[in-house]
Amino acid sequence: MWTAIYLRQKFPSKKILVAERGITPAGASTRNAGFACFGSPTEILSDIETMGKEKALQLLTMRFEGLRTIQKVFANGAVDFTVCKGYELLDDIQVLERLPLLNEWLYDLTGTPATFCQQDEQLPDFGFANITHLVENRFEGSLHPGKLVNALHQLAVKMGVRFLWSTEIRAVEEGNNGVKLTTVHGPNLIAERLVYCTNAFSHRLLPKVDLVPARGQVLLTEPVPGLKFTGTFHYQEGYYYFRNLNDRILLGGARNTSFQTEYTLEQFTTLPIQQALEAFLYTMIIPGQRPAITHRWAGIMAMGKEKMPVVEQLSDRSFCALRMSGMGVALAPSVGRKIAGMME
Repeated sequence: MWTAIYLRQKFPSKKILVAERGITPAGASTRNAGFACFGSPTEILSDIETMGKEKALQLLTMRFEGLRTIQKVFANGAVDFTVCKGYELLDDIQVLERLPLLNEWLYDLTGTPATFCQQDEQLPDFGFANITHLVENRFEGSLHPGKLVNALHQLAVKMGVRFLWSTEIRAVEEGNNGVKLTTVHGPNLIAERLVYCTNAFSHRLLPKVDLVPARGQVLLTEPVPGLKFTGTFHYQEGYYYFRNLNDRILLGGARNTSFQTEYTLEQFTTLPIQQALEAFLYTMIIPGQRPAITHRWAGIMAMGKEKMPVVEQLSDRSFCALRMSGMGVALAPSVGRKIAGMME
């Protein structure tokens, strides 16, 4: 939808159509945990080691600017956007030793010499167990994924973008006069240009793209009386993430406990991952308490050999904007703007 909006701005006389295979966008767009974040220190440092400093900071810039775009385009209340401060739970002092250099690298982006600040003194107030260090980031936030998708849809429709729901594309054939899209149930579609924005589900149409689906699982507790913390929290390079949803705890992740089983397009929760999440919840987040779990769900992300999104022209008429690496909320505005900028 971000891509459609930017294409409409660039080509006001063109017909822009979004073909959505489901009755709603449900791959990850409405099934994530609602984090409006651009990364935790351990994740960023890991990205620098694997991607190199230049690419890692470029990716971070895309996330940061994407979140700013969401705030600029939509009133905070429309999508429940809250800059609530983010924190990373640490038990590795070596990461703390690298914070000054990381903050130096991020100064031009965030405009502050202390993007990440050590705040160990707040740990007793939050009530966590088995955690020795806490790092704060005042730029982190949260939002309501469903409200964001709804707001994007309303804006796109207002701008003249058309939508076809429950329209799954089975095959694509590119010719001299356009692109033919064969749908599962008909009718077939003809377009001048095509952009693949199907993220983790793209292998069915683009088998050569470096992309693997990765399931993210989440749970939500019943209200916890006297909940001690507010904000968004990360642990172990973001493989665990949680936040307060009013007085409930929304917790996701644990994919690193079973990578191979989570490389899947199956959108259901599994006992091993849910048990790992519950163990983290009951032993580290709220030790000594066992609130009931009221909701569980899963969404499908897209990963690859590196985290940089695939934003490319595939042929004379086809483009793709794929592989958000679990940061689609933050990346989508920047990626949509970039892919629209590639078209003439």
